[in-house]
Parts: sequence; structure tokens; C-alpha cells
Amino acid sequence: MSSWLGGIGSGLGQSLGQVGGSLSSFTGQISNFTKDMLLEGVEEVGDAATELQVSNSKLAEVETAFATQKSEYDRLRKLHAELEEKLEASEIQIKRQSAEYRTLLQQKDVEISHFKARQSGLQEEVQKLQQSAQSASVGAALLPITTTSATTTSSSASTYLSRPSGSHQGFHGDEVDLSDVIWSQQEINRLSTEVMRLEAEVAHWRRMSQASTAAGAGNGDQGEILKLQRTIKELRDEMSREVDEHQHELAALQDAQRQKMADVSRRHREELAEYEERIEELEEQIQSGGGQASPSSDASKLPELQKTIRSLQEVAEQREKQLAELSASLEEAQRKQASLQLERDDAQEENAGLLQNYTRLQASVAELQTRVGEQEGKALQKAQLEHEIQTLRNNLTGAEKEIERLKNQTEAEPKEEVEHADILELNTIIGTLRQEKEALEQEQLNLQERLKVAEEQIISNNEAESGAAESLEDLKVELERRDKLLRAAEEERDTLMSELEELDQQNQEATQHMISVKEQLSGQLKEAEAELKRMTAELSTTKDQKKAVEQELETQKEKVSQSAFTLNDLHMGRQQLEQTVKELKDKLGHAQEQSRDARREVAELKKTLQEREERMSATKAELNQGQVKVTEARGAKEELEAKEKELSDLRRALDEMKSSHEKVMSEDYELKMENRRLKDDSEQTVGKVEELTKQLKESQAAQNRTVREKDTRIEALKLEKNQLEGELSQAERTLTEQVKQYQQTIEELTRARSMDASALQTEHERAIKLNQDKDLEISQLKRDMEQLASDHRDTNEMLSITVAGQKQLTDLLQEKDAFMETLKQNAADLQAEMENSISVVTKEADTLKQALEEKDKQLGGMKEENSHLKEEIDRIRDQQSRPQPLAEPRTLDIITELETEITQLKSSRNGLEEEVQTLRRTLEEQQASLLLSQQSLQAQQSELEQAHARHQQTTLNYDRLIHARDEEMLRLQQTVDQLSESQGRANSPPVQGEVILQEDKTQSLNQENGNEKHDLSKVEIEKLVKGIKEKETEISQLNEKNLSLTKQLDQLVVSRDEVGKLSQVILQKDLEIQALHARVSMGGGHNQDVLFLQQQLQAYAVEREQVLAVLNEKTRENSQLRSDYHRLMDIMAGKEAALLKLQQENQRLSNMSDPSGSQEMFKETIQNLSRIIREKDIEIDALTQKCQTLVTVLQSSGGESGAGSGGVSSNQFEELLQERDTLKQQVKKMEEWKQQVITTVKNMQHESAQLQEELIKLQSQVSADSDCSSKLSVDYTRLIQSYEQKERRLGSLSLELAQVQQTITQLSSTKDVLLGKLDSVAQTPEVAQSSGASLTAQVLSQQTASPVSSDKLQEEHERLRAQLAEKENTIRTLQENNHRLSNSASASESEQRSQAEEARMIKERLDALQRSVREKDLLIKTKGDQLIQVSESLRNRENDNEVLKQAVTNLKERALILEMDVKKLKEENELVAARSREKESEFRALQETNMQVSLLLREKEFELSAVSEKAATVERMLKDKEQGKSGELNQLLNEMKSMQEKAVMFQHERDQVMMALKQKQMETTAVQTELQHVRDKEQRLNLELERLRNHLLEIEDSYTREALAAEDRETDLRRRVALLDERLATSSSAVENASQQASMQVESLQEQLSGVVKQRDEALAQLRTSQEQVNQYAVSLSNLQMVLEQFQQEEKAMYSAELEKHKKEKEEWKRKALKLEDQASALQMNLDEANAALDSASRLTDQLDLKEEQLEELKKQVDVRQEMLEEAQKKLMNLLNSTEGKIDKVLMRNLFLGYFHTPKTKRADVLRLMGSVLGLSREDVDKMLDEDGRHGVTGWMSSWLGGRGAQSVPNTPQRPTSGQSLNSSFSEMFVKFLEIESTPTLPAPKLPVHDIKPLSAPPPRRTSSAAPSGATGAAAASKRAGESNPFLVPRSAAVPLLAGSSSSGSGGHLLMKPISDALPTFTPVPVSAEASAGAVLKDLLKQ
Repeated sequence: MSSWLGGIGSGLGQSLGQVGGSLSSFTGQISNFTKDMLLEGVEEVGDAATELQVSNSKLAEVETAFATQKSEYDRLRKLHAELEEKLEASEIQIKRQSAEYRTLLQQKDVEISHFKARQSGLQEEVQKLQQSAQSASVGAALLPITTTSATTTSSSASTYLSRPSGSHQGFHGDEVDLSDVIWSQQEINRLSTEVMRLEAEVAHWRRMSQASTAAGAGNGDQGEILKLQRTIKELRDEMSREVDEHQHELAALQDAQRQKMADVSRRHREELAEYEERIEELEEQIQSGGGQASPSSDASKLPELQKTIRSLQEVAEQREKQLAELSASLEEAQRKQASLQLERDDAQEENAGLLQNYTRLQASVAELQTRVGEQEGKALQKAQLEHEIQTLRNNLTGAEKEIERLKNQTEAEPKEEVEHADILELNTIIGTLRQEKEALEQEQLNLQERLKVAEEQIISNNEAESGAAESLEDLKVELERRDKLLRAAEEERDTLMSELEELDQQNQEATQHMISVKEQLSGQLKEAEAELKRMTAELSTTKDQKKAVEQELETQKEKVSQSAFTLNDLHMGRQQLEQTVKELKDKLGHAQEQSRDARREVAELKKTLQEREERMSATKAELNQGQVKVTEARGAKEELEAKEKELSDLRRALDEMKSSHEKVMSEDYELKMENRRLKDDSEQTVGKVEELTKQLKESQAAQNRTVREKDTRIEALKLEKNQLEGELSQAERTLTEQVKQYQQTIEELTRARSMDASALQTEHERAIKLNQDKDLEISQLKRDMEQLASDHRDTNEMLSITVAGQKQLTDLLQEKDAFMETLKQNAADLQAEMENSISVVTKEADTLKQALEEKDKQLGGMKEENSHLKEEIDRIRDQQSRPQPLAEPRTLDIITELETEITQLKSSRNGLEEEVQTLRRTLEEQQASLLLSQQSLQAQQSELEQAHARHQQTTLNYDRLIHARDEEMLRLQQTVDQLSESQGRANSPPVQGEVILQEDKTQSLNQENGNEKHDLSKVEIEKLVKGIKEKETEISQLNEKNLSLTKQLDQLVVSRDEVGKLSQVILQKDLEIQALHARVSMGGGHNQDVLFLQQQLQAYAVEREQVLAVLNEKTRENSQLRSDYHRLMDIMAGKEAALLKLQQENQRLSNMSDPSGSQEMFKETIQNLSRIIREKDIEIDALTQKCQTLVTVLQSSGGESGAGSGGVSSNQFEELLQERDTLKQQVKKMEEWKQQVITTVKNMQHESAQLQEELIKLQSQVSADSDCSSKLSVDYTRLIQSYEQKERRLGSLSLELAQVQQTITQLSSTKDVLLGKLDSVAQTPEVAQSSGASLTAQVLSQQTASPVSSDKLQEEHERLRAQLAEKENTIRTLQENNHRLSNSASASESEQRSQAEEARMIKERLDALQRSVREKDLLIKTKGDQLIQVSESLRNRENDNEVLKQAVTNLKERALILEMDVKKLKEENELVAARSREKESEFRALQETNMQVSLLLREKEFELSAVSEKAATVERMLKDKEQGKSGELNQLLNEMKSMQEKAVMFQHERDQVMMALKQKQMETTAVQTELQHVRDKEQRLNLELERLRNHLLEIEDSYTREALAAEDRETDLRRRVALLDERLATSSSAVENASQQASMQVESLQEQLSGVVKQRDEALAQLRTSQEQVNQYAVSLSNLQMVLEQFQQEEKAMYSAELEKHKKEKEEWKRKALKLEDQASALQMNLDEANAALDSASRLTDQLDLKEEQLEELKKQVDVRQEMLEEAQKKLMNLLNSTEGKIDKVLMRNLFLGYFHTPKTKRADVLRLMGSVLGLSREDVDKMLDEDGRHGVTGWMSSWLGGRGAQSVPNTPQRPTSGQSLNSSFSEMFVKFLEIESTPTLPAPKLPVHDIKPLSAPPPRRTSSAAPSGATGAAAASKRAGESNPFLVPRSAAVPLLAGSSSSGSGGHLLMKPISDALPTFTPVPVSAEASAGAVLKDLLKQ
């Protein structure tokens, strides 16, 4: 609030400072103006002319200044109008907002009162809880948390109670202040903090209750957290709703403001118009003033001018006075303006303040609503907590309380975080409202800046006005204007004052509104309290529900764990069910087949039984001879019984089939009955057996026959059954294969899905873990993380899409493999292979493009996700980096609380920012790893696909290249044979046109095949034409090339293996990538994994580049070969397509130009139409005659009747007659037009006949052209054959050349041998002779010459070999690069010339060699001759090649000419086709005209019917003319009108038909012109055909030869036909005989077949149905798979999310449990220590009590002993008095004996002792001893006996030591005792306790209550001194003065007795290092 006020103050200060600055500048300008005016008066000029000039110039300046000021004034007026509009808008807003603020203030007052009441109630409840807690916690077992909370509550309560209660009384008064509003806001903030604190206490007590009710189960808190989250969400929704409502209200306010602005602007425009009119009037006045001043300039009249100057000076003085007055009035006006501006600024600031208050109050209302909702929920829970707290306190022990308190503390932290999250969200809302406030402040600043600009402009205007002080008249005008402005300003001030009063009224209304709002809020609070009660009831129900939900959660967890297993089981079960379904289907099919077989057999048995019954019934009458034949009957019965057995077997089979079981049982029963009947009949026929022996035999024979027939039938049926079974088995096999395929696909899908699902699940789990971590750590980011989860789902969907793409790619690869197999099988069809491969390649490219596009989309989606995540993270940063807005409290308590909250929030914010940064880093790393893995996957997939495609292409291309050369010769031979056959067919005379066309088709197809197969050789010819000289080497190199190709194939096989290896490597890499994905999803060391992945990716990229380089080289070679092949195939295909098109067009034209049927139809239709028209004409004539007669009758009747009526009827009849005449004329016209149509149709028929003839001619010409082309192709094949023969010759020549080269190499070797011999001869030394020297010189010269020549030969051979290798390379490049043939050919020709020159050089060198080595070697000569012959043969071959070249060029020219002809023919065919189309359209148009004519005829029929109706009506009129003539005449007139309308319609139709006829005529003229063009082209074609015939005369000779060969073949075939006829004649008789026999069998078989066919049809129908079912099942299976996969994915996602949630909750609970266990262990340690301390304290108190009692007893004993001591002292005194001066004998004896018993060294000590006993001083004894030592005389007796009397010394007790021997003398013991006693001891520490018994510290978790007492206890304590607390050990235990033996206690001296327990003595005990005395004291004091 203070910041807001400070902002307003600073803004006010700035605006006031600006106003003051502008006023000061304005006053400065006025002063300047006055100075200038005064100076002007001083400046006097002598000359009148110069003075006039000066005044004119000043006038001009004043006018310019006036113009500028006028423009500035307009601009300022506009600004003023705008500001007025804004003022009105702000006033409207202020009014509404003030009313709203008043209502809000009232609501806030009511809320504050309610909150105070609630606070007091809550404080009372807290105090009650504290009292109950204090009553429950007894003594030291208090809860530390309760004490702290009680203190805090008391302090806070005190602070709140200390708040003055009367501070808010001003709200109910009349004057509402901003300070009151601010104070109410602070009060609200204070109450909200108090509510927060109370909520924390409530949460604490709730935790206590939860700990009591559910100590083991912590899920309840989770349920309550979920409930709270729900309530928070609901409250947020309500807040958003309220924000929307406020926005709607704002929109309504804005609309109202716009309307007000529109009204104000309208008013402003009207005022502007008025101002403009005033300005125009002022300008006119100025001009009129100037006009009066201007004519007064007379230079001639000087005295008049001087007078005028004086008068002007006087006027100037007056004007100066007026100016002073004006300046004063201006200053007043400026002051008024400043005051008005200040008032306006105040109003604007008030408006801004009210707006800010409104926004702040909105935010506070939203906060209060959310907090009220939370308090309602919490107060409901508080009421229930009290009872649970009391039960808790009764049930729990102290230790368990502390442990569960700590648990509750740990559990409270997330709750507080949730509450902090709510607070933070409220703070964010407040921040947004603050931002809106800042925007409003910026608008205010903009307005202030505009004001500044306006003020600056006013200053500039004032500066301009300083120059305008010269012209007084202008100043007058300005004065008037300023007066007007002053009046306007005063009016504005009045309006502003009235508006201020209105604002005050509005403020009062706002206060009233606030009061009403308070009342409304109180009502809402009451409703909230009612809701609180309702919520308490709901809470009780929800707790029960919570328990049920917890149980359900546990069951769900179990179900989730089981559901994964059950899903897998379901999947397996589904597969098993599918298999069982298929098996059941198979079994069903078998069962149905068996049932059918059984039915058939049963039917056959029924038939046989019926036959037997009939026979038996025949034999009943004749069975009198029965006894003899009973055996036979019994045999028949046995047969029947056998049949019954068969039936029983069938029954068993039928029992297997459930469907036909009942039928078979019924049939069996019937058969049994029939058998019984037969038995009865046989018993009856015993007497008749004798008579029927013969007939029985016959019947037996018949039965045997029937049995045989039945057996044959059964066998036939069995055969058919076997066939059907085979078919069914095939169908079953196909079904099983389909089933296997489906199963394989299902398995593959399941594998792919499992792999993908596992990968996706890992990624999804990782993402969900991250999201849930964020949910747990940052509750504010729930919405953002939900968005992230949705993004992850999107990524999963995208990945599933990529998986589908991968599946598609795998399917495509499988299709490619299948396609490769089909290609290998169908290697013969090259065209089909090429087309299929091209289609497959295109499909691959499309799929790859799709895959690439999908991957691009995925990349885009991932980038979008990254951007979304970055935006969300930035948003989170912004939200976290926003400073938490804090209200400024007044009290110190609130400041401290807010500071603590700020520190907590800052720490939490820092932690959250760190967590956000870590999460962001992990997210970015994981996204990067995801992208890398996806890229690597994509790259590997693309590499695999490329490798597959390249591998397939290389295999295909190499197979083609291997087979291409072998197949060329075969193809050429086949084409030659086909061409010869086709020529034979062509030469045979054509029978019909269709046969000719078919032959043309076959010929053209053969030509196409031939062209297709020779096109390769054609390209080779083009190569060889340019490079025939190289063919010598090329043919020898082709074998090497084949070898190299085979090697390359082997390499390809190797490369296939390499590709397989590479695919395995890629699969391994994929597995590694999946492993890396899993590692990434585990989320451990992401950076290390990323680095590892990057290194692996780099390695893979290097490997991939190497593999790609190898593959690229091979693909480049393959692509070159393939491109050549494709080009050749494209050329062939184009030619084939062209020829096919030509043939199809010819056939189509022939079919189209067959007009016989259509023309006949046309003739018939035209005849029918003409006949119908004639009939209609006759009918029309008859009707017209009837009409005439009727008219005459009517006229006669009208003449008889009256004159007037008759006149009317006669006129009407005349009109009717005229119309009839017009109709007759129209009918005549129609007849004429009909005749014209008929004539045009006839003309069209004639033209069509002519066109048909021309088409037939064209077809014959085309057939002739095709014949010519076939002849040319034959010539071409011959030339190719001759060329191939020459190639073969070239090959033989190349072999000969190779032999010559071998011989040359042999010659060179022999030459080397000879030279070696020469060298050996030359080395024999002959030094003595000079001739020898010369000989050696000669020999040396010969040697040098010969090796030089041999070296040259070797170099030449090497050069030749290099050239051969170069030629091989050039041939390879020629084959690879066909498009560079021309350049390579020219290069090869130059190389051949160089070869010829080199060959000549070789010859010359060989001649030289022959000359040099002629004597040594004759072989070289012969070889040289052979070389010459070979070179001659080479030249001859070259000449032949040139001849061949010329022939080939000629052939090329012919082929080109033929191609041109073909193109021309194509164009002509196209033209003919176009014309035929046009004629078709004309025919259609004619048909349409015919249709129109028929329509016209129908209309005429209608007209006839109408006329007939009219005649009937006329007859009726004649009959009924007496009844009403006028009505009938009207009817006639109407009918006449209808006739006229129809006539008009007919005329229109006729016009349309005429237009159509004209169009047809135009089309016929166009057709005629086209026909002329066709005829011209025919002439051209004839000329070209003649030229072609001249070209093809040579080729026809070969045709004649082939025709002769065909005739020979015909003779052979005829001979063979005659032989076949003879054989036919012989075989026909045999066939007839066989057919007679077969016909009998066929009849029987046909019957069987009909039954079998029916069964087969049924089986096929069932097969189809089963196949359809299989297909349906497959479809349903695929659908089920899809659904199952989706369902599984969804369920997996759900289950994984829930599992991870549960896991995280479990981990959190584990963490909490570990923390609690650690804390519990620490607390247990503290507890044990505290228990030990408590036990020790209790023991100390017990011991203290005991000691007090003992002390009292001992005091009594001490008193008794004291009395005894006094008595003893008295006795002793008496004894001393009695025995003073006496020496004890015993003592003296002992001393005496001791002296002698002691060693000599120690005797002095004994003497000193005796001296001390006798009362001598030590110094005297020492002196005596010294003297004794000097003199050697022992005078001890004198000194000893000379002392004072002996005293009774008590026996001293021994000091017990560990190793003390009782053998030592008494003197020594006594001496030691005295020494010990003489040494001074430290003072013992005294405690305020009389006696402390010895304690031994009990071990942990064990109390030892028994404390040792007495001497034994002391000993034990001394033994356990190390264990016990040394501070607590008494002296009696630490240093006992008696040994164990002295405990028996002889009543000796007191000195000899141990120190009693009563003495409170402490020994100084060394404190252990572990526990110092100070620490122990502190422990004790603490307890």
C-alpha cells in the first residue's frame, strides 16, 4: 500500500513540478514581451518612410506569428477535447468503481467481524486443546511440540488480544478514507496469517489423530491430500469463474465508456465547429483592421504623417497600459489553468488509486474465498479431532508418542508444501493483478507525458507571442479571444467543481456499497458455516470411504501385478484358441465329408434293399420249393448279415458324427424290421421252395450281377471319393499354409510389438518418473507436467507411427524378395521383368519418401516439444523469479512472521530452482539421447534399404548382362523363323478383312519383337560402324569380359555375404542402441552414455561411409549398364506402342466405317417416320372436312336463330376458319421441311458410303505399308546375319593374329638365344694379334648393334601389348557409355591409323632384322612372310568392313525414311480418326434430329387427338346448342387459343431443327474439305510407296525364295495330311466299336458322375464358405489384434503410470521410514540415556530417602555412642589420672623386643618411635642418636627410661594391599601406618547428602536395583570400579580400611576397626576420560 501511495506521490510531484516549470516559463515570456514592447517605444526613427517600412515589416512578422499561434491553438484545442473525453470516461469509471468499492468495503467489514468471531472461537478451541494436552502429558513425559505450539499460540493470542478493538469503528461512520481501506487490507492480511497459523495447528492435531488411528497405515494422509487437492482444484475453478465474471463486468464498463466517449466526441466536434466559425470571424476582423491601416500610408504628406506618428505614440502608450493589464489578466488566467490542471491530475490520480484498490480488492476477495474454503474443510476436521486426541493420549505410551510425533513432523512437510503451493498460486494471481496496475500506471505516465508535450507547445506558443506584441489591433483581438478563453476556463472549472461534487457523492455511494457488500459476505459466511456442518457429516462418510478405497487400492495393486501376467496368458490363450478353431474347422470338414459318404452308402444300401424286397415279394408266391433252397436263402441271409455288419460299422462312423446320428439309427432300425419281415417270409415260403428252384437260381444270378454292379459303383465312388479327398487335402494344405502364414505374421507382429512396446515402455517409464518427481518436488507445476505427459503420449504415438512405417518397410522387403524369386523363375520375359522392377523401385521410392516425411514430421514434433519444454521452463523461471508480493504490516509480530515466511519461501524457491535446473538438464540430455538414437535408427534403416535395393539391382543387372550375349543369337534366329512364317502367311491370299487384320497384327507384333530383340544389336552396329578396326581385339576380349563378369558375379556372391554380414552388424548395432536406450531410461550417467553413443555413432558413420563407397561404385557400374538397356528398351517400346496404336486405329476405323447396319437402321426409321406422317396427314384431312361440315351446320343453325346472337357466332366462326387456314399452311410447311430432311439424310448416306470406300482404300494402303516394312525388316535381319558372319571371321582373324604374336615371341626368344651364343663366341680372347683386335672391335660393334635391335623389338612388343590393353579399356568404356560413342569412335579410328603405321614400322624393322639375322635364322624370314600375308588379309578385311559400313549407313537411311513414313502415316491416321469422330458426331446429330422429328410426330398425334376432341365437342355443341351457345363458343375459342400456342411451339421447334440442319450442312462441308486433304495425302503416300517399292525390289527376291520353301513345306504337309487321313479312317472304325462299348459304360458313369458332381459342388460350396469364413476370421483376427494392441498399450501405459506412482510412493514411504528409523534410533538412544538418567535419579531419590532414614537411625546411635564415649572418656581420664607416669609392661616389652628384632639400619627409627612413645621430642632423640652414632655407646635405655610415662596406644588397623605378607614385623607395619597417617590428605568433596551408598551403573535396557552394602558390597564395588560411575562411589567402597579377614571382627581397638558407613567420607577419585565430573553433574542437574 505504501509503495502504491509512494507511486502516486511521486507522480503528483512530477506533474506539479512540470506545471510549475511551465508557469515560470510562461511568466518569463510575458515579462520578455513587456520588455520588448517598452524597448519598441524607445526606438524612435527620424524618417517617416523608414518608420513606415519598419512598421510594415513588424506587421508582417506579427501576421506570421499569428498564423503559427492559430495552428498551435487548433492543435491545443484538439488535445483539450481529447483530454475532456478521457476525463468523462474516467469519471464514469470512477463512479462505478467507487460504488463497487463501497459495497466491497461493506463486505470486507462483515468478513472481518466474522473472521474475528471465528478467530476467537478457534483460539478457545486451541486453548481447550492445550489444556487437554497439558492434562494428558504428566511430569517429564511432555511433548516438546505441544509446549512450543502452546507458547506460540499464547504469544499470537496475546498479540491479537493486544490489538485495539475500536480501530475499525470508523467503517460504520459516514467518512470513508483511503487509510481505512488500507487498514482493512492489512487487517485482512493479518487475519489470513492467523488463519494460516491455526491451519498449521489443525494439521498438527490431525496428524496426531491419524497417528493414533492409523499408526501403521499412512495411506490415509495420501487420501486426505488427494481430497485437499480436489478442493483446491474446485476453489481454483471458482476463482477462474469469478475472474471471468469480473472480466465480463470490465467489458460492460468498457462498452459504456465507449458510448460516453462517442457522445463526448460528438459534443467536441460541435464545439470545434463553433470555434472554427469564431476563428473565421476573427480573421475577417483582422483583415478588415489591416485594410484600414494599409491605405493610410501616404509618403507625400509629411506633416500629416508626423501627426499620425504622434497620435500613434499616444496610442502606443495607451496600448502599453492595456498590455500591462492584459498581462495581469493573462497571469490570472494561467493561474486558474494551473489550478484546473492540478484538479484534473488529482482526479486522474484518484481514478488510478481506485482502480488499483479495485484490482487489489479483487485479489484479496479471491484469496479470502480460497482460504475460507480451506478453513471450512479444516474446521470440519478439527471438530472430530478432539475426541481422537483424548483417545490417543489414553492409548499411547510416552516413547511411542515421541516416535510418532517425529513421523508426523516428517509427514507435515509435504502438507505445508501444498499449502505453500496454494499461497504461491495466490501470489501469482496477485502478481498478475499488480501487472495490470502497472499497466494502468504506465497509461497515467503516458498521459502525463502528453501533458508535458502540450505544456511545451504552450511555451513555444508563448515564445511566438512575444513577437506579436507590436500590432495593438491584433492584441485587441487576442484580448477578446483570451477573454473568451477565460470564460471557457471558468466554465470548465465550474464543470470540474460539479464533477468533483459528483465524485464525492460517488465516494459516499461506494462506502454504502461496501457496507452492503459486507452484509452480503456475512450472509455468505453463514452459508459457509452451514456448509461446514454438512462437510463434517461428509467427512465421517469419506473416512469410511477412505478405508474402503485403501483396501481397493491394495486389491488394485495386486490386480495390476496380476494383469500383466493375465494379459500374456490371454494372448497365448487367444493363439491356442485360434489353433483349436482351425483344427475344429478341419475336423468339421472331415466329419461332413464322412457324413456325406455315409449318406451315399446308406442311400445305395436302401436302393439295393428295395430291389431285394421287390425280388423277394416276387419270390413269395413261388417259394413252395423252400426246404431244398433254404440253405441258399440262408446264404443270402448271411450276405444280408454281412451287409448289416457293414451297416454297424457305418453306424460307428455315424456315431462319431453327431449331426447325422439320429438319421442313421432310424435307417438301421428300418433295416432290422425289414430283415425280420424277410425271415418271416422265408418261414412262410418253406413249402414253396421246390417250385421256385429255377427262379431262385435266376434271382441269385441277378443278385450276383447287382452285387457286382454295386461293387463297381462303390469302387468308382471310392475313386471319386479319393479324388475329392485329394482336393480337400489340397484345400486343407492351402488352409494350413494360410494359417501358418497368419501365425507367422501374428508372431512377427507380436515380436515387433513386444520389442517396440518394451522400448517404448522404458522411455515412457522414464518420462513418467521425471514427471512424477516434478509432481512430488514442485506441486505448482502440475499442469505443466500434465502437458508434458500428453506430449510424451504424442511422442509415443509418433513412435508407433514410425513402427508402423518400419512394418511397412519390412513388408515391402518381403514383397521384394518374393518378386526376386519370380524374376528368377520368369527370366525369359525381359519386358515384364523391367516393368515390374520399375514399379517396385517406384514403390520403394514412395515408401522411402513417406518414411522420410514421417521422420521429418517426428523431428518437427520433437523440436516443438523441445520448444514447449523450454517455454514451460522459462515460465517456471518467471514464476519463481517473481518476488513474492508482501503487504506491509504495521505490527512487529506480523513483520517477524512475514520475515520467517520470506526466508522459508526463498529457501524453498532456491531448492525448487535447483531441482528445476537439474530436471531441465536431465530432460535435455534425455531428449538429445532420444534424438541421437532416432537418427541412428533412421540412418541404419535407410542404409539397410539402400543395401537391399542395390544388392537386388546388381544381381538383376549381372544376370541380364550374362544372359544378354547368349540370348541375342537365339532371339535373332527366332525372329528370322517368325518372319519367314509371317511372310508365308502374308503371301497366302486373304479370305476376309478380319483375317488380314489379324495377320497384320501378328506381323506387326513379330516386327516389334524383332525390333525389340535387334535394337541392342542396332546400337552395337552404330558402335561398330565407327570402330570396326578395333573388332579384331574386341571379339577376343569378349571372352575375357565374360570371364570378368563371372568373376564379378562371384564377387557379387561374396558381396551378398558381405551384405548379410553388414545386416548382422546393423542388427547388433540396433541391439546396442536399444541397450543404450534402456540405460538412458534408467537415467543414471546420461553424460557418459551420450558420449559413448556419440563415439559409437562416429564409428558407425565411418563404417557406413566405407560400405557406401563400395556400394556406390557397384551401383554406378550397374546404373550405367541399366541406363543403356533402359534406353534401348524405351526405343523398342515406343516403336511397339506406335505400331500397336496404328493397328488399333485401323481396326477401329474399319469397325466404325462399317455403316451397313447403321444405314439400314436409318433407312428403316426414315421409312417408318414417312409412313406415320402420311397416316397423320390423312387423319388431319378427314378431321378438317369434319370441321367444315360442322361449321356449315352451325352457320345454318345460327342463321335460323336470332340476328344478334348469329352475328357473334358468325364472327367467331370466321376467326376459327382463318386459324384453320393458318394451321393448314403450317402443316404444309412442315411437310416440305420433312421432305428436305429426308433428302439431306439421303445425301448423308451417299457421303458416308463414299467415306467407307475411301477408308477401305486407306486400310489396304496401310496393309501394303506394313508388308513393305516387314520386307525391310527381313532385309535388315539378313544384313545382320551377314554382319555376324563377318564378325565371326574377324574373330578367327584375331585368333590368327594371336598365333602370329606367339610366333613373334618365339622368334624373339630364339634371337635372344643366338645373341647369347654370339656373346659367348666374342668373349674368346685374342690379344696378341692386331687382326684379333680389329675382329673384336667388329664383334663388339655387331654386339652393340644386335642388342640395340633386340631391345627395340622388345620395346615395340611391349608398346603393342600396352596398346592392346588400352583398346580393351576403350571397348569397355564404349560399352558402358553409349552416348559418347561418336567421340570414342573418332579416337579409335585415329588409334587404328596409328596401329597401321606402327604395323608398317614393325615390317620395316623386321626386314632390317631379317637382313641382319638372315644367315643365322631362316625361321624369322618365314614368319616375316606370314606377317606380310596377315597384313594383306587385314587390309582386305578392312576393305570389307568399309563396304559393310556403307551398307549399314544405307540401311540406317532406309530405317530413318521408314520411321518418317511411319510418322506421316501416324499423323494421317490421326487425321482420319479425327474425321471419323466428326462424322460420328454428325451421325449422332442426325439421330438427334430423327428423335426430334419423332417428337414432332408425337406432338402432331397430340394435335390430332385435340382436333378429334374438338370435333366431338362441336358435335356436342350441335346437339346441345339450344342449351348454351355462348359457353360452347367460349370453349371453342379457348381450344383455338391452345392450338395457336401449340402452333407457336411447333414453329419454335422447327426453327431449332432448321438451325441444327444448317450446322449439319456446315459439318458436311468441313468433312468434304477434310476428304480432299485425305486424297492429297493418299497421292503423297502413293508416291512414297513407289519409292519404297524401288528400294525393296532387292528384298522381294528373298521373299520369292522363302515362298518356294513354303510351297515345299506345303507339299510335305499335304503328304502328312493324307497319311493322317488314312490313319483316321482306320482308327475311326476302332473308335466306333470302342464308342459303342464306351457309351454303355458312359451311361452308367454319367449317372454316377451326376451324383458325384453334385457332391463335388456341395463340397466346393462348403470350401468357399469355409474360405470366406477363414478370410472373415483373418480380418476379425487383424481387427482383434489391432484392438488388443491398442488396449494393451493403453493398459500398459495406465499400469506403468500407476505402478510408477506406487513405486515412487513406496520409495518415498521407504525414505520416510528410513528417516523415521534413523530418528527413532537416535531417539531410542536419547531415550535409553534419559531412562538411565531417570533410573539413576529415581535410585538416588530412593537412596536419599533410605539414607535419611539411616541418618536418623545413625543419629540416634551416634547419640548413644556419644554418651558411651563420654563415659569412656571419663573412665579414660580416670585411668590417665591413675596411670599417669606408668608404662605399660607389654608395650615396653614389645618395643624392647622390636628394637632387637629390627635390622640395624632401621633401629634408629625404632628408637625414635620409642622416644615419641615416652614423650621425648624428635630433636632430642635425633641428637641422642647422633651422639650415639659418634661415640658408639648406645644410651637409649637412659633416654628411653628417662622419658615420661607410657601411654596406651590403640592398635592400628592394617592397610590392605594386594600382595601384603603377614610375615613382616609389627614395627614395620606400625611405621608404615604412621607414615600413611602423617601424610596430609586432600579434603573430600562434601555433598548435601548424609550418606550415599555405592552404585554400579546398570547396563543399557537393564536396571539393577540392589545396591551392595557392607564390606562385601564395598569389595564388589571396588572390583567394578571401572564400570561404575566414579562420582557416585563412596569412600567405603573405594578405599576399604579392612581386609576381608577383619570382617569377622574381634572386638579390638577403634583404630583397627573399619570406617563405619555412618561417616560421610569421600576419596578423591580419578575421573575417567569418557565422562567428566562436570558432565555427570550436568546430567544430574538436568534430571
